[in-house]
Amino acid sequence: MARSDYEAVIGLEVHAELSTKTKIFCSCPTEFGALPNTHTCPICMAMPGTLPVLNEKVVEYAVKAGLATNCEISRNSKNDRKNYYYPDLPKSYQISQYDKPLCENGEVEIETKNGKKTIRIERIHIEEDAGKLNHDDFGGGSLVDLNRAGVPLIETVSKPDMRSAEEAEAYLRKLKSIFEYIEVSDCKMQEGSLRADVNVSVHKPGEPLGTRTEMKNMNSFRSIVRAIEYEIDRQIDLIEDGGTVTQETLRWDDVSGKTFPMRDKEDAQDYRYFPDPDLVAIKLSEEYIENIKQGLPELPESRKQRYLEEYNLSEKDAKLITSSKYLSDLFEGAIKVCNNPKAVNNWIISDISRILNETEMEPIEIPFDSKQLGKLVVLIDKGTISSSIGKKVLTELFENPRDPEDIIKEKGWIQISDEGAIKEVVTKILEANPQSIADYKAGKDKALGFLVGQAMKETKGKANPQMLNKMFLEELNK
Repeated sequence: MARSDYEAVIGLEVHAELSTKTKIFCSCPTEFGALPNTHTCPICMAMPGTLPVLNEKVVEYAVKAGLATNCEISRNSKNDRKNYYYPDLPKSYQISQYDKPLCENGEVEIETKNGKKTIRIERIHIEEDAGKLNHDDFGGGSLVDLNRAGVPLIETVSKPDMRSAEEAEAYLRKLKSIFEYIEVSDCKMQEGSLRADVNVSVHKPGEPLGTRTEMKNMNSFRSIVRAIEYEIDRQIDLIEDGGTVTQETLRWDDVSGKTFPMRDKEDAQDYRYFPDPDLVAIKLSEEYIENIKQGLPELPESRKQRYLEEYNLSEKDAKLITSSKYLSDLFEGAIKVCNNPKAVNNWIISDISRILNETEMEPIEIPFDSKQLGKLVVLIDKGTISSSIGKKVLTELFENPRDPEDIIKEKGWIQISDEGAIKEVVTKILEANPQSIADYKAGKDKALGFLVGQAMKETKGKANPQMLNKMFLEELNK
């Protein structure tokens, strides 16, 4: 039976690390990349007799995320203990939320090949992160780093509304974009700031839902798409061969492109949730929620619509730029410097996006700022450098960011706009290419482009292309 006879059902549990300065229940810092076990204290190491105190900023950020994703905000919430054992979990339980999460019943809209689609959000709750196991492939042991233990997270649980890997990717990208815009998380997937547990099942339309499997802690779009595709095919092949899908937690191996069983999939009763006796209930006033709501920044959809109306960007360009807060802020900041939205848009969607793809960089990793990009556009608009030299300056900005004006002076890239100097180049190129002159006279307009190209090559891209074009036409039409 073909794959098209089955329907995939996909849900995501997305964990976003909050951008607070300190951990959720203690004052230890949350910066990434510190030496192992240097951002720890008796509380996050679970020493006997220590008591947690909830970081108020964590609640604020969670409510912010809930409002931005159209959730209902709970006026009465609480923290619960989720009991399980793992070497990187110091307390042998995780403080999370069970039956009274901070946010419920939200939704976000994604764009699919079949049009717009609403993905429902079941809940957003706060919880603490676990530590990290560093496995020693040579010695065979593992070392525990508790720097991440107690780092605050929000977990966004979707309804099983997605039907393909593409929809799951679009949903995750939408969440990432929203969290970036409201500045509750930097969403650096390479640092584990945004990761997802992926639940997948298959069934034939009209029949009951199938048994789901879960793939844990996935932190790249490419891996998530590949893993979903593989798991859909694996489950269908298993069913077609007369087998049954087991409810289990799987590990995705990116090298082999396969999933492997880790353990049986737990249900809520396995975790023995109960209210944390050391933490008071979370009670939010209407005024508190309203103040957060009024402080929400412009969200991606609203900003996209404004770009369409205010700057006349195409739907495709506006969508690409606003998909990332960092690209959108780069766009807006550069416009303030150069007042040329069209040129800034073209640089972002073409050369900047190309370099990001080639280097596998995220927009947040762009090393130069909006003022430097705006200055680059100004230099081109003033005729100080050509567009081709502009591309070289952009490459330099990625490699060693500094003032574009300093770059062109250091490299000797200032555009030649002296009429006498350009006339010399035009004469030299025409003398060396009599066939091109004959071709142009015969009506072959492409010959002009060839001659201009030769002149740009001769001047190493520094000649003013408009002046070149004009002088070549004057000479050719004599």
